[in-house]
Amino acid sequence: EKCLVETGLERQVALDSGGLAIAEHEGKIIYTDTDKIILSGNGDTLSIPLVMYQRSNKNTCMHQKPQVQRGKCIKKGQILADGAATVGGELALGKNVLVAYMPWEGYNSE
Repeated sequence: EKCLVETGLERQVALDSGGLAIAEHEGKIIYTDTDKIILSGNGDTLSIPLVMYQRSNKNTCMHQKPQVQRGKCIKKGQILADGAATVGGELALGKNVLVAYMPWEGYNSE
């Protein structure tokens, strides 16, 4: 899940991890599926392959999920695909927990 309370470094850590697919130039999405994203812009067409369940050097799973839809216009530097540990281009490790402080038969104070 994406963090409710952030430190401000989640986006930069996700970008530095190399697990994201990022647009190299502006354009329009022509085609997208789980294997590749095809981007048209600046007079040329660029095919961006996505990683599907590959093993990393640390024996972990690398996987990218497309975050753009066909027909959308994108800008340079925009996130095209999320990695296994990112949501919306930000680091997302763990769960957000709901915590309640409640009295229990008068045994708690403060």
